[in-house]
Amino acid sequence: MSRITLLLLLFFAKITLSVGQGTPVAEGSNQYFLLDRFDILSSGRTPFHTSLKPFSQSDAVIFAFEILKDSSLSEKNREDVFFLFDDNNEWIAAGETPLPLTAKAEKGKLALDSENHPFYKKTEKPLFGIFYKTPANFFELNKKDFYLRVNPVLNFFFAKDQNGAEPVFLNRRGLDIRAGVDDRIFIYTNIHENQARFADYVNERIARDKAVPGAGLFKNYESDIFNISKGYDFLNAQAMIGFNVTRHVGVQFGHGRNFIGNGYRSLLLSDFANNYFYLKLNWRVWRFQLQNIFAELAAEPKPRSEDRLLSKKYMASHHLSYDITPNLNFGFFETVVFSRNNHFELQYLNPVIIYRTVEQMVGSPDNVLIGLDAKWNFLRRFQAYGQLILDEFLFKELFLENRGWWANKYGVQAGLKYVNAFGLNNLDLQAEWNSMRPYTYSHKDSSANYTHYGQALAHPLGANFREGIFLLRYRPFKKWSVDFRYIAARTGEDADSTNWGGNILLPNITREQTYGNETGQGVGAKINLAAVNVSYRLFHNFFIDAQFFMRKKDSDDDARDLTTQYFGIGLRLNSAPLKMDF
Repeated sequence: MSRITLLLLLFFAKITLSVGQGTPVAEGSNQYFLLDRFDILSSGRTPFHTSLKPFSQSDAVIFAFEILKDSSLSEKNREDVFFLFDDNNEWIAAGETPLPLTAKAEKGKLALDSENHPFYKKTEKPLFGIFYKTPANFFELNKKDFYLRVNPVLNFFFAKDQNGAEPVFLNRRGLDIRAGVDDRIFIYTNIHENQARFADYVNERIARDKAVPGAGLFKNYESDIFNISKGYDFLNAQAMIGFNVTRHVGVQFGHGRNFIGNGYRSLLLSDFANNYFYLKLNWRVWRFQLQNIFAELAAEPKPRSEDRLLSKKYMASHHLSYDITPNLNFGFFETVVFSRNNHFELQYLNPVIIYRTVEQMVGSPDNVLIGLDAKWNFLRRFQAYGQLILDEFLFKELFLENRGWWANKYGVQAGLKYVNAFGLNNLDLQAEWNSMRPYTYSHKDSSANYTHYGQALAHPLGANFREGIFLLRYRPFKKWSVDFRYIAARTGEDADSTNWGGNILLPNITREQTYGNETGQGVGAKINLAAVNVSYRLFHNFFIDAQFFMRKKDSDDDARDLTTQYFGIGLRLNSAPLKMDF
């Protein structure tokens, strides 16, 4: 298609920034990286607030059409835009019609109209005439009032651990399914069956927390073929159903994870923990987006030796995001974690009230955290971003006397992204710094600490650390990409039965001291992690990977020193590379 024809199509396209919210972009999808780049490169406002993830597929397509209006777009960037169209092809018709509340959309012709769009790419020779009729979808169905997409998930990775007797191994198989009815109701689900053997430092964390990061119930896995005797077998699933109440209000009800922020880490809410049950409301009007999440969490992981109902706790959170200008965004976050004998505190259902006031009204037994986040895109090359989380503090103790009071609990993040660095196309850099005071996120017991199923709901290191991150991503050719990451952290660990504030699962009433607390206290440790992943794309979303990984922990207690180093290869389809970056 010529550039002139393309610009004419875009000129006549009717695009709105207030379309309804559809199925989410799959977790770990390469789309997040592409959309993040385009957000920085673009001079206009995105149709979504980038700090709230997952993004919706409809938003990805609407933004892709906006990007194509830039006549200076490079060929590689144009290819990336059409990659987004392929991944979300049921929404291409949204580029011509302000969906979902037009007469055309009400007839349920979204996917059907997309098929006739010039940007809807079809495969010349579908497999058996049925499968992969389009590059991104194994099976798709477009009918009046209904569409369906079904895709397999595969991630096989094998590496020889140079300092361990057993390999690092992942064998993941699954399905990813999404569907829409009447352009108002959307369904998304995936299910993954996993067998894995992690590096020794991950196994140490599993032994400490009795939980596999990002997973729930697990059992032992052994394999004579791969020489594995201490692996893990676990099943993981996500599912949601979404409703577009109006063009500006969407509701999701499901089981999954959420992420708030623009960084590699989030100090507010991350996707490190296991999936949880949630009800989510999205209100998007003018320059504002308000997101409410009401969730049921597990106060502890399942004991391996018994079958019983896990103790429940609950989370209510809201995040209000405001685009001050097309390139400057500011957000306010508040969340409360609480337990009520396995029932929800109904007063926290108010989606616009300040939760701290509710906590005081009910007797102040709960754990309230407040936070701020911001981002600024400038010069169409850079993004500065940051977060602040406040768990608890006293102004007098923090700013006047500064005696290291244990309850001055807060964390700070600052980051910078640089795309097309030094004028080299598709070379992208990112630097990030995170710092967390001891005992942040903790509570007097597990009923209200900021965890789920024995896993942190924010940063994987918990608290009592400082961390620097450097990321590099380069795509020298269309199908090749190189990812490099380096992480340096200074943490403070516990000795024997002590509690110096790093392990947020421990009750903070067992703290070692009331005053004199400082970040990194306890048994100090320096962690240096470096990894390089080289990927070659064989087909759409099907990659061959080669990965080198090294992590060195140098502790003040020599018995805790641990070095991990491995080189591995893998195949993955509709899945992200294995990362355990803590």
